[in-house]
Amino acid sequence: MTTSENAPAWPDHKPTALLVLADGTVLEGFGLGAEGHAVGEVCFNTAMTGYEEILTDPSYAGQIITFTFPHIGNVGTNEEDIETVNMAATPGARGVILRSAITDPSNYRASRHLDQWLKARGIIGLSGIDTRALTALIRSKGMPNAVIAHARNGEFDLHGLKEEAREWPGLEGMDLVPMVTSGQRFTWDETPWVWGKGFGQQTAPEFNVVAIDYGIKRNILRLLAGVGAKVTVVPATTAAEDILAMKPDGVFLSNGPGDPAATGKYAVPVIQKVIASGTPTFGICLGHQMLGLAVGAKTMKMHQGHHGANHPVKDETTGKVEITSMNHGFAVDQATLPKGATQTHISLFDGSNCGIALEGKPVFSVQYHPEASPGPRDSHYLFQRFADLMRKKKQAA
Repeated sequence: MTTSENAPAWPDHKPTALLVLADGTVLEGFGLGAEGHAVGEVCFNTAMTGYEEILTDPSYAGQIITFTFPHIGNVGTNEEDIETVNMAATPGARGVILRSAITDPSNYRASRHLDQWLKARGIIGLSGIDTRALTALIRSKGMPNAVIAHARNGEFDLHGLKEEAREWPGLEGMDLVPMVTSGQRFTWDETPWVWGKGFGQQTAPEFNVVAIDYGIKRNILRLLAGVGAKVTVVPATTAAEDILAMKPDGVFLSNGPGDPAATGKYAVPVIQKVIASGTPTFGICLGHQMLGLAVGAKTMKMHQGHHGANHPVKDETTGKVEITSMNHGFAVDQATLPKGATQTHISLFDGSNCGIALEGKPVFSVQYHPEASPGPRDSHYLFQRFADLMRKKKQAA
């Protein structure tokens, strides 16, 4: 078969986005969202829903997220599902990688197309690559450093991008909390969203909780308010004396990005003083890791991390297995837990530590995200466990 001279030529789809790995590998795709380039660590997330919550989670600062689910963006975005509290801070994710192009949104809550939303947030996107192959690469070789770049004209300084990806030091040893923490203290009284009603308000709080903001999520604050807390959020560098002067019934250690050992240089002494005061304390994610450091354990960088909304965790205090949301690239080394620090939760994927409690003290933490916005909600009971500890402490006073 021959082609007629008058037949139209096949369209030449010139790549408008690149993912340049630190080893020099270049993946070509089509750009979306903001133009420019950004360097970060590439991870994959297995969640099928909640991409807006994921992309606004401050814990993803310094990372480029690859979604394994191919249809991202179909329900659009809205102003209610944003998880970052500090909208003026650097966006959580530095980039996003999708298998398929974004279709027009089809959801009654949508107010904006994901592409427009990414532009407004300054997040660079890339679509049209084999995300299964990229995920397999991460599983075998670990999370690579990379540069994601988007230019509508398809013109890139490839040599410069390769050099930037190769020279970026990576997340190990990096304190990213200053990029995402609040600049000043504020109070929070919004309670969780209810179908047909929206968000509520806590008007008769039972507890006074101080939340240390290492990159806190809105739904954590809502669930704290939902179990009866008036929440005061304070910046990550707030002194222990200032926290305890507020006479809290409980102290919350939030999630956040980066290497816990780096942030722990200023956060761990504060946490140690809070523990010594006897104040009920609850930590999540980065807060959990730094609680581990505060009692003498060590943290370690993970090979591929845990990112998704389908991770099974066993609560060793009850025998219950819960499906959890996770987002972490560091973990507490369970072999280094000292006497008096009990492992309470483990990952059923790889056996890594997912929770600790201090014997004889009202202090506990978990690695995963029990607030789980958008889901699953199996772990909401942990907020009630925190409330029970605060109530018991108040009754004993």
